[in-house]
Amino acid sequence: MTTTYEAVARRLRDAYAGGVVAPLRDTLEPTDAEGAYAIQTINARFWEAQGRRIVGRKAGLTAKAVQAQLGVDQPDFGVLFDDMRVADGGTLDPARTIQPKAEAEIAFILGADLPDTDTTAEQVAKAVASVHAAIEIVDSRIADWKISFADTVADNGSSAFFVLADQGLPLAGLDLEGAAMEMAINGVIASTGLGAAALGNPLNAAAWLAQTLAGRGEPLKAGDILLAGALGPMVTLTPGDHVEVRIAGIGACSFTYQD
Repeated sequence: MTTTYEAVARRLRDAYAGGVVAPLRDTLEPTDAEGAYAIQTINARFWEAQGRRIVGRKAGLTAKAVQAQLGVDQPDFGVLFDDMRVADGGTLDPARTIQPKAEAEIAFILGADLPDTDTTAEQVAKAVASVHAAIEIVDSRIADWKISFADTVADNGSSAFFVLADQGLPLAGLDLEGAAMEMAINGVIASTGLGAAALGNPLNAAAWLAQTLAGRGEPLKAGDILLAGALGPMVTLTPGDHVEVRIAGIGACSFTYQD
């Protein structure tokens, strides 16, 4: 099966430059997590060998409604590379994307390692160095976003880019569950939500991520960036869009989708 996974991994890599591919049903059953993560790992290692540096992870499918939509009962994750970061207030060239959407998230930067497979939300809280408002720009190499769980996992969690607020806050005293989010496109509110959308609390999503990665022998480390999952609906991007996210009590960040 390794040869087949290598071929699918290359198909996905080529799609970044050559355009979308059909859903991966010829290789992966829709809920085949093992095969999908094997493909994701092949590409992560390929990109590392090309000089890209891993700076953290993203959690996806943290909303129960989205899990139900894809017929799964668990979140997923993808790898964040250094060249995926867009400066707060910066620009993202539309030529670098295929069919992008923006979603608002709460992000953590870790100040300590999380090596245990039974990491709790409380242990994550102790390890968090700072909390940031964030935007994930998701994208899909799968045509028309017709994704299954396996498709999005294999495709690095349908990841593309992310924005992290320059200003972070210490976790102590923050209400992550009740934090109200607004995402505005060109000054008009396009998405709203709460911190509780991420598995009830973004710390729960981070704990799931820590447990899962520790179990895979790839534990989270001090300095890692964690995107803890969408707080509200995704919004499709159009060239020229200015996107700003405000999360009550936590902060704001923005970028412009233009060359």
